[in-house]
Amino acid sequence: MLFGKRKRIVKRVLIIEDEPLTAFDNEMILRDCGLEVVATHDDFEEALAALDREQVDLILSDVRLRGDRTGIDLAHEAKKRGIPLLFITGYPPDNAHELSIGCLMKPYNDRAMRQALEAIDKHLDGKPCKPPKGLQLFPITRDEAGV
Repeated sequence: MLFGKRKRIVKRVLIIEDEPLTAFDNEMILRDCGLEVVATHDDFEEALAALDREQVDLILSDVRLRGDRTGIDLAHEAKKRGIPLLFITGYPPDNAHELSIGCLMKPYNDRAMRQALEAIDKHLDGKPCKPPKGLQLFPITRDEAGV
């Protein structure tokens, strides 16, 4: 098909967010974008359990989570598993560029999240993209690119 839509890289997303309203809003935005939310959790252990039982193309994670472990701990685990993680936070870690594919700064609106999801999908596909305001993208590894 000459003018068909580009095949998506990101189809299944895991949301890790400790603020219930933000988590709910993110779920609705992702579903409206045609993405499957495999689970939404607010702590590290629940996130690991979801990763063990589900195929995940992208993790959206806050840095601060319920419990002792953080989104930074989750980013280390995601990196080991070759799963791209996007921090969605007001306070990104100094080494975010080593742990994630990018950061979407809070606060953000629905439009920014939609544009960020499109940019991330293109970024993971190796295509040029212009990140929307509030999104910083980092170079991706071969594992994160699905190569």
